[in-house]
Amino acid sequence: MTQDGNGAQQDRSVSAGPSAPSPLLRLVLRAIDAAGGWLPFDRCMALALYAPGLGYYSRADRQFGAMPSSGSDFVTAPELSPLFGASLARQVDQALQATATDEVWEFGAGSGALAAQLLSGLGDRLARYSIVELSAALRARQRATLAPYGDRVRWLDALPEAMRGVVVGNELLDAMPVQLLAWDGAAWFERGVVAAPEHPGETAALRFEDRPTALRPPVEADFVPGSLTEIHPQAQAFVHALADRLQCGAAFFIDYGFPESEYYLPERVGGTLMCHRAHRADTDPLADVGEKDITAHVDFSGIALAAQEAGFEVLGYTSQARFLLNCGLATKLEQAQQRGDWPAVAGAQKLIAEHEMGELFKVIGLVKGAPAFDAIGFVAGDRSHRL
Repeated sequence: MTQDGNGAQQDRSVSAGPSAPSPLLRLVLRAIDAAGGWLPFDRCMALALYAPGLGYYSRADRQFGAMPSSGSDFVTAPELSPLFGASLARQVDQALQATATDEVWEFGAGSGALAAQLLSGLGDRLARYSIVELSAALRARQRATLAPYGDRVRWLDALPEAMRGVVVGNELLDAMPVQLLAWDGAAWFERGVVAAPEHPGETAALRFEDRPTALRPPVEADFVPGSLTEIHPQAQAFVHALADRLQCGAAFFIDYGFPESEYYLPERVGGTLMCHRAHRADTDPLADVGEKDITAHVDFSGIALAAQEAGFEVLGYTSQARFLLNCGLATKLEQAQQRGDWPAVAGAQKLIAEHEMGELFKVIGLVKGAPAFDAIGFVAGDRSHRL
């Protein structure tokens, strides 16, 4: 049960699928039982996305693609246009030189499209491309895409003990499990997941249940009773872990999100949690568990603070549009137009259009173990002061 602003109990039951539970749903139900009947949402989200062989990113599906006809659920920037990776390669090249390193590390490489674009753009400048990928299914797809690059590419399934080089993560942080906090007008509650039968004798379903918590959003604001928001301890822990292992290098994360002053606006009463399937969005993460993506916008202020606490320096923070233009996208667009590569042009225009991906997506740059440098991606339009 949840509580409304008057303290009344609300039942938010959600159907979890057909009468015969899927193996993943059975796994979630066992986890709920093992946890005493109530599972924090972040743990449910982790199972839904990453349970080995069962979670959304662990299956042999084509999650990434430009059109629904491909069988994909959503599109990412590298699938929209090869000019994305070609532009990012210029920033990566500068960072490799500034840190005197020769290896790129990509976390969560998706279809392998960005890796192929960076490998092509960096050429002999790059000695090795390392992909840290948890999903065996995605590793197989990446191997097929990157076969032309031979043993210059390697795969790891966990953070190594020590790293040097430039880290890239495109739509990585938004897929890290989040905790949900609900405000009833007087107190904060953590939202978790419980099992409940839809009807007597039928298969168990999932529903939300809120419990009192000491957790709080990172800012004080006049939240409206009934508000729901997210906090991001796992993404921040990832940044700390990365800093522990990265001896010398830089990192660039591209994702949709806001600084905390915009993230935790009282007007954002429903939070940012969203699901994606067949290029359509919905707000119900408990329906069809494992059959769709679950994501939340990134709190870039929290990422920047965690990075600084862990030993990184912030190189810059700006919109994706400004970052790509700083990295020479306009010139690459003109060249693509001259050779008649209209699909690349059309896709690249979506990358920078304010009403598409240009403003919603942001880029943050970090450096550790080397002097800070004037990263070309932030030479104009740097918004670090807003973090």
